[in-house]
Amino acid sequence: MTTALWTAFEAAAATGGALCARGGDPRRWIAEEWAAGGVSIDTRTLQRGEIFVALSDIRDGHEFVKSAFEKGASAALVARAPNDTPDGAPLLVVPDTLEGLRDLARAARMRNFGKRIAVTGSVGKTSVKEMLRAALAPAGAVHAADKSFNNHWGVPLTLARLPMHADYGVFEIGMNHAGEITPLTHLVAPHAAIVTTVAPAHLEFFGTLEKIAEAKAEIFLGLSKGGAAILPKDNEQFALLKKRAGEAGAARLITFGADKDADFRLLDYKHAGEGGEIKASIFGETIEYALGAPGRHQAVNSLAVLAALHAVGAPRAAALAALARFTAAEGRGARRKVALPAGGEITLIDESYNANPISMAAALALLGAAKPRGKGRRIAVLGQMFELGPDSPQLHANLSDNLVAANVDRLYVAGELMSHLWEKAPAGMRAGSAPSATAIVDSVIADLRDGDVVMVKGSNASKVSEVVRAIEKQETVGRAKAANA
Repeated sequence: MTTALWTAFEAAAATGGALCARGGDPRRWIAEEWAAGGVSIDTRTLQRGEIFVALSDIRDGHEFVKSAFEKGASAALVARAPNDTPDGAPLLVVPDTLEGLRDLARAARMRNFGKRIAVTGSVGKTSVKEMLRAALAPAGAVHAADKSFNNHWGVPLTLARLPMHADYGVFEIGMNHAGEITPLTHLVAPHAAIVTTVAPAHLEFFGTLEKIAEAKAEIFLGLSKGGAAILPKDNEQFALLKKRAGEAGAARLITFGADKDADFRLLDYKHAGEGGEIKASIFGETIEYALGAPGRHQAVNSLAVLAALHAVGAPRAAALAALARFTAAEGRGARRKVALPAGGEITLIDESYNANPISMAAALALLGAAKPRGKGRRIAVLGQMFELGPDSPQLHANLSDNLVAANVDRLYVAGELMSHLWEKAPAGMRAGSAPSATAIVDSVIADLRDGDVVMVKGSNASKVSEVVRAIEKQETVGRAKAANA
């Protein structure tokens, strides 16, 4: 029998809410009998038996309470009972549903005796979270969000879903403005907190890298007693991060990177097939291991992961074996072969989830390390980067050197800001420019040929993921043509 994540009494005790129902015959409904196997804020993904939390964000979640019960919700956490709520439907009524979700999160944390790791940074948060999920799995039950739930509702939602007996919890924490990380890290109270890097992301809102570093350093404020701060030794903001970690009371400082003084130091990285081979020094001990995801940046991410495992006392040997099987996630370097309708196939590297100058450079290096087959070419499809402030034109143009270093054969750019890169890129490399990702899709598709390696990268708002989806559909088109031949 599966243990319930929340019973009615537990949820009511955690939130201070009232167990009740709207209308109906109270003799036919007993509030305390319900139990929930999960927590959901979205009726589109809600699973039968979950609590539906009616958040008021982009839309008022109370509009979807009826739909939640139609999909099998066990109860709804609400601030009021909508008129269309089914009679007798179990409700947990609180003054504010977001605060109610936070209360569930706090209670979930307090009843769990596992180790918690929090991750922030300008680049690599989700990759590190997923590596941690894989690396910790051999040591016990791991809880982490399936998506990038790293904001003011995503972090408490992930924590509210933490099973009582989970051995490890991994939490990604993001921000767009100063002060946003502080309440989230206090909620999680991590035993280890990682800053992957500090880079010019969201520069428009901060103005300087120092201010971005200050905001990232907020993650140390929530460290549990005896907790460890895990810092990027190579980063130019390292000294500031170290200072803030110390001021926050971090009991231990663990560093990672290629710097000669890093505790977890990258000695060598070699691209190998679909992944990489890593040589590292850990507190002076030299080790070698394989990583299933390619790229030097991923190798550095893996060192942050190993540092976190050390901080929470998780075994290393099984973790290294798990990292060898790790593959990059969709939108963050995932690779797949795509058959073309006219025959042959290409390699698609999906980096479409988000972008800033540092991650763009890493993705282009990844393309440069890839080996086209036969007469194939390296093709870069780049969408513009947002929230970079007044230096945005120059930051786009500066990527020209990365294109050259990666031996890119064909460049497609989408968006007004990418025009600055287009103008600086070598003329022989320029294949197509358009005001939007949608407008460039047809040109990219028409250019594909057997053996090509295509890398797609851009900020979410650039919608370059549409290019990825269009390329993936070519395989479906090819199968349909074959079936009708």
